[in-house]
Amino acid sequence: MIETIVFDVGETITRDDRYWALWADWLGVPRHTLSALVGAVVAQGRDNAEALRLVRPGIDVAAEYRAREEAGRGEDLGEDDLYGDVRPALSALREAGVRVVVAGNQTARAAQLLRALDLPADLIVTSGEWGVAKPQPEFFRRVIEVAEAPADRILYVGDHPANDVHPAKAAGLRTAHLRRGPWGHLWADDPQTVAAADWRIDSLMDLVNIVR
Repeated sequence: MIETIVFDVGETITRDDRYWALWADWLGVPRHTLSALVGAVVAQGRDNAEALRLVRPGIDVAAEYRAREEAGRGEDLGEDDLYGDVRPALSALREAGVRVVVAGNQTARAAQLLRALDLPADLIVTSGEWGVAKPQPEFFRRVIEVAEAPADRILYVGDHPANDVHPAKAAGLRTAHLRRGPWGHLWADDPQTVAAADWRIDSLMDLVNIVR
């Protein structure tokens, strides 16, 4: 029985299109260039931020993030950044009596922006607020605390095998791998991902049948 479902953010709840587009604009490179580089580092199993370092070697990503904020060109999230199945799926899950939590590797600013969207979720938290990020075990210990359910009754949903599926499984949670975004599509049929995921889904609406 699943009592709580916890959702990753990037490429699970939100599209990353505009996130990378804003970075490309800030760094003064074509959006397609940065998008292609993100795809390249994903294919190599590297962190997305490595794409920024390919564009500007030696970049201090945190410092550049602060500079963007100070220039009024910082992080932004709006309704158009949500995938179309987010609101109906989260609403249906809550109606089914499931606790809905959003917890991903995002900044504290992203948490504020997500809360401002008034999503049908019981709680929204980010690694930036916790001071610990996936795939660290402490992140998933915090997930279990806020989920308010035993680990084996918590389902963690995400697109990223190394950040979502494998560490969540190691923490004793149930897992669903979402075929969405670069990571979700590229690693969907990886044998280790297939073995670690309790469910493999193409839409968040698939979760409604799982909990029923």
